[in-house]
Amino acid sequence: QVQLVESGGGLVQPGGSLRLSCVASRSAFAISTVAWYRQAPGKERELVASVTSGGSTNYADSVKGRFSVSRDNAKNTLYLQMNSLNSEDTAVYYCKLISVLGTSAWGQGTQVTVSS
Repeated sequence: QVQLVESGGGLVQPGGSLRLSCVASRSAFAISTVAWYRQAPGKERELVASVTSGGSTNYADSVKGRFSVSRDNAKNTLYLQMNSLNSEDTAVYYCKLISVLGTSAWGQGTQVTVSS
């Protein structure tokens, strides 16, 4: 079972930026689709951005033009660059890996708080 560890969350002022990272424990990362999800208090978990093994990306409408997802297969690492953050981006952000077999794994989450 692959393990995922997120980092990079924290407190940031509105308009600020953060970069999240997610490191996978296994080299199967390179052939997997990986994604960022988030869950705000009282809300359901939602997809933020994903990237396939071939590099195709997908974004939620709410983050298009502000967030950028990328991957470094040599480092088994997924990134989420978040710019122009606002209070609605406050949530716990989770990394998810979907294997070629269709199984999935989640990280433990990292808190992002946007507040002045």
